[in-house]
Amino acid sequence: MCFAGLTPWSVGSPLSKPIEQAIEEATGNSLGDVPWSEEIDPTLFLNALTRAGQDKLATFAAGISAYQGHGHRRVVSPPERWAEAGTLPILNYGGSPHGQPVLVVPSLINKAYVLDLFEDRSFMRALAARGFRPYLLDWTSPDHFAAETTVDDYIERSLIPALETIKRVHGQSAVLVGYCMGGTLTIAPAVLRPDLVSALVLLAAPWDFHADSEGLRHWLAVSRSGFEATLDSLGQAPVDLIQGLFAGLDPTLVGRKFRSFAAMDPESDGAKRFVVLEDWLNDGVPLAGPVARTCLLDWYLENTTLKQEWRVGATAIRPQDINCPTLAVIPSRDRIVPPRSAESLANAIPGATVQSVALGHIGMMAGSRADKEVYEPVADWIINAASQ
Repeated sequence: MCFAGLTPWSVGSPLSKPIEQAIEEATGNSLGDVPWSEEIDPTLFLNALTRAGQDKLATFAAGISAYQGHGHRRVVSPPERWAEAGTLPILNYGGSPHGQPVLVVPSLINKAYVLDLFEDRSFMRALAARGFRPYLLDWTSPDHFAAETTVDDYIERSLIPALETIKRVHGQSAVLVGYCMGGTLTIAPAVLRPDLVSALVLLAAPWDFHADSEGLRHWLAVSRSGFEATLDSLGQAPVDLIQGLFAGLDPTLVGRKFRSFAAMDPESDGAKRFVVLEDWLNDGVPLAGPVARTCLLDWYLENTTLKQEWRVGATAIRPQDINCPTLAVIPSRDRIVPPRSAESLANAIPGATVQSVALGHIGMMAGSRADKEVYEPVADWIINAASQ
């Protein structure tokens, strides 16, 4: 079939779908029956492609409208504000008063409640139900840190003090659990203060920021001057800028998910969960300027973590210096943290256990299979690690 730009290897990709639909309409045959040598009438093809694009755009718009008009909202019983680490709250999710304390560290970019998105699909509540004493460091609450906040501040003024508070109250060190970039940050206290960390659990934690990230690195490289000008002007990386950056990791995702939502029964459980998850995705927080420079320029662009050039104070943060039991849970379908990025961290920690799950980055925490494939195995591993 003679059509420039559409080659056999591209068939089936999300971007090729409108073209495939147009070819089938223009030729009157299913795509599998059209020989690649057949020529297509350009007028018929263009008209068919236009209709295919219009149909997808109309369905996408219908999905957006249905989401915006949906009345369902997240409803969960709020956790107790147990203590503060610096200026940030430590949330207490109950569990056994004498259970093993677990401090969970969320990502920096989205709010922490993805770890407690639904009453029946909550990593935090699952830990409490297994008899642990789980705490969540909620450092993505807005307005707690000033624009000059650094990554060192997050670690030295909040993360380490939170661990110190837990050890003082419970008389034992905590299991430290980090999700996404929160997992990257947990490496620092595990290196700097091993007396405060009894075991370490890394959930999709990136380390080799150049692994399978050519597109993102190219975007950061070509736009670096504009990005830094924004940070200089605003003192922070705005939510829209961060969302646009990560949306580029899968450019067709937004269209696909809202077209799928348009076909859902709005009263179905799936539709209601979609709304709650989408509300969380759109409830981001800006990054303080120095934090954005470290995470997006030093880590993503320069890969200072893998090069062992990341320092907190005068100390190089090297995962090979970690000596506590460590579990790395790596979702094989992750588009935000490529599996090879997380694997590089697990491979660098002596004796680390690796568990691969066939889930995505958010699905591992809030998906329908998260309980069986992540919550329960992590709880079992912590129990075994504590008994050794």
